[in-house]
Amino acid sequence: MIDLYTLTAQVCEVATRAGHFLKEQRAAFDRSAVVEKGPHDYVSYVDKMSEQRLVEQLSALLPEAGFVTEEKTTRQYAEEEYCWVIDPLDGTTNFIHDMAPYCVSIALRNRQEVLLGVVYEVCRDECYSAYKGGGARLNGTPIHVTDIDTMDRAQILLGFPYDSERFRPVILKAIEQMYGTVGAERLLGSAAVELCYVAAGRAEGRIEGLLGPWDVAAGCLIIAEAGGRVTDFSGGDTYLGGREVLASNNRIHDHLLEIMSKAIH
Repeated sequence: MIDLYTLTAQVCEVATRAGHFLKEQRAAFDRSAVVEKGPHDYVSYVDKMSEQRLVEQLSALLPEAGFVTEEKTTRQYAEEEYCWVIDPLDGTTNFIHDMAPYCVSIALRNRQEVLLGVVYEVCRDECYSAYKGGGARLNGTPIHVTDIDTMDRAQILLGFPYDSERFRPVILKAIEQMYGTVGAERLLGSAAVELCYVAAGRAEGRIEGLLGPWDVAAGCLIIAEAGGRVTDFSGGDTYLGGREVLASNNRIHDHLLEIMSKAIH
C-alpha cells in the first residue's frame, strides 16, 4: 500500500526542482523556438525538457505507474494500477511572455480516483499539495476555501480554452450573467494555479472547459481537500477529463451551476 503522506512530500520536492528549472530556463529563453501546436496553443522546448525530467524522477518514485502527460514525451497510460498525470508547464503562454503565473502540476491516480496532487507556482515560489483525506497545504501550512456565500462578494476566475469556436457561446453567456453582479472576474492564464487559488481562499470560483486531465487533476483534489467543490457544468462528476470544470468554495456552487445551466442551453 502506498504511503501517501511520504509520497506527497517527495512529489513536492520533484515539483519544486522542476519549477526552479523553469525559472532558470525563463532567464535565457529563446522565444524563436516556440512551436504552435494548434490555434493559439503553444509549446516550447522547455515544456518538453521539463516533462522528460519529471517522468524520470517520478518513475524512480513509483516504477509501476503509467503516465498521462501533455507533451507525450513518454509512453502513455496502458491500464497500469497507478498513473501519473502531469503538466510540465501549465501557463505556457504566460511563460513565453514572461508573465505570472505558470506552474508544474503533478497528480497520481489509481483506476478510481486521484490520490495526491501537487502544484508548484514558479513566480511566487508556492507549493500547493494534498493527498486523499489529508487536507490541503500551501508550503506546508493548511489552507481552506473562503466562507463567502454571496455572488456580489465573490471573485470568479475564468479560463478561455484554445478551442474558441466551441467555447465562445458558452462563456459569453456566462459572462453576460456575471458581469456587474459578481464581486470580480479575472483571467490569469493557468488553470492549475487558479484552482489552487480557490483552495487557498484567493478566489471563490473558477470556470473553464475543453481542458486536458493534466490541467485539472492535481488542482481539483487540492480544492476538494481544502473544503471546496468541483463538478462539471451540470453538477456531475465528469470534470477530471477537463471538458467542463466548475470549481468553487462550495458556498456559491449552486449559484454558479445556475449560471452555467443558462449558458449551455
